[in-house]
Amino acid sequence: MRRRDFIAGIAGSAVALPLAARAQQPAMPVVGYISSLSQAYSVRSDAALRRGLSEMGYVEGQNLSIRHHWITDRYDVLPAMAADLVQRQVAAIIAIGPPAVIAAKAATQTIPIIFVTGADPLKFGFVSSFNKPGGNISGIWMVLTVLAEKRLQLLHDLLPKAVLIGLLVNPTSPVAEPQIREAQAAAQALGFRITVLKAITESDFVQVFANLGQQRADALFVSADPLFASEGKRIVTLAAQHGVPAIYEFREFVEAGGLMSYGTVLSDGYYRGGHYVGRVLKGAAPADLPVEKVDKFELVINLRTAKALGITLPDRLLATADEVIE
Repeated sequence: MRRRDFIAGIAGSAVALPLAARAQQPAMPVVGYISSLSQAYSVRSDAALRRGLSEMGYVEGQNLSIRHHWITDRYDVLPAMAADLVQRQVAAIIAIGPPAVIAAKAATQTIPIIFVTGADPLKFGFVSSFNKPGGNISGIWMVLTVLAEKRLQLLHDLLPKAVLIGLLVNPTSPVAEPQIREAQAAAQALGFRITVLKAITESDFVQVFANLGQQRADALFVSADPLFASEGKRIVTLAAQHGVPAIYEFREFVEAGGLMSYGTVLSDGYYRGGHYVGRVLKGAAPADLPVEKVDKFELVINLRTAKALGITLPDRLLATADEVIE
């Protein structure tokens, strides 16, 4: 056989074989991802999501494609993001944070939705039951928005003479009003007064700390909200500049220089969410997947920040901390 004929035969086989293989292989499933957090903040947690998927046999880029949507600074873009995923007929949607869950749930009643949310999914109507969610939605509840009493108690232990506490909320968030009510009730029981402060934009955050100074507030309680998680470094920096003790929802705030946090581990929720998406891709119906509750809490304290604020940490508080950053 002449060399030219041999090469032509190989080339013909190279075209024919992949075409035949493609005809036999199932299409790679596409999972839609819609988050109430920014992409920059989600790096660590998104890695946990991929780890959960991998343990279920799905690796992005190999046998799974993920269509990502993160917000920048506003929740009002989420409905359009959810609509895009529905139009693309994705195999499933993973929704991160209450605003994203609301947008995804409104966009489809047929595509399976797995949520990772800090809001009580029963109270917010995401599911009809924890054990039998019903419909096309289930997921992971990270207990975050019902911890006002515990967080305020920690502030009381730290600052027993405190009287006025600033409560930072996002007025566009569906979890703002329930958290305000809970914090006010808890504060009254502990002998605190609450002043509600609202922020969305950069200038709002600057004004919040100016107001704290004008009102001579003793500390700041940062409510559980995806926007505040994404803006964590900005809030921590302003708290340091104004000398304001603050308590936060996630350890990431404290790692960035915040004083104290009490809440669940965000990456745990993403990891378990990855498992749930994998189960759906293997044929499980969300209606039959019980809502999983992540309620292992951790207290993290930044000793350097306490010293910078002139605060002496009580031995009892240090002894109960899961981690003290020195």
